[in-house]
Amino acid sequence: MLRIILADDEAMIRAGVRAILASDPDIEVVAEAADGREAVELVRKHRPDMALLDIRMPKVDGLTAAAEIRRLAPDVGVIILTTFGEDEYIARALGDGASGFLLKSGDPRELIAGIHAVAAGAAFLSPQVAQRVISELSRGSGGGRMGRAAQARERVEQLTDREREVLGHVGSGLSNAEIARRLHVVEGTVKAYVSAILSRLSVKNRVQAAIVAYEAGLVDDSA
Repeated sequence: MLRIILADDEAMIRAGVRAILASDPDIEVVAEAADGREAVELVRKHRPDMALLDIRMPKVDGLTAAAEIRRLAPDVGVIILTTFGEDEYIARALGDGASGFLLKSGDPRELIAGIHAVAAGAAFLSPQVAQRVISELSRGSGGGRMGRAAQARERVEQLTDREREVLGHVGSGLSNAEIARRLHVVEGTVKAYVSAILSRLSVKNRVQAAIVAYEAGLVDDSA
């Protein structure tokens, strides 16, 4: 059973998320908070498996709470709930210990999948969030970006043609299921490709892999 702390300052949002989580018999919401400070205290009290935090909350916001939770209980996974209007916070949160980023308006199945992925030790971003993170982190110009691009191209040269194709789709923010449909293969095959890509590129998760894809020019960001 995965024990969850849920924190959001809007009662209706908490009720909706709780209803989604109740559909999975392996997930239990053990406590709820209306602000980040309360969320940290609940983590201290209950020692859950995971904290699901709204990015914007009064007193202490989700990012500050995430960093504090990681210091207090590094074994507790943290997932941030966000909206499309908060891109500037997402990049910051990558360094604050959060393991997942999900859109409040996203598919409820992504929430369930994200919780299980983080519980298994992986990072999880909804495809839409992943693409916006990549765009935000890849902004800039000049020699620094050119140098990163050259390094990224060298790194992807070690991949097979098929792996580069899959990496490009990862960089575009597609899920494994969407990539499988594009390539006319089963989802398990895509998972195997992604695992091999992460290993070959020496990156920790698909977000970092997607950034490499973007900087290597495998992603068409003109669309």
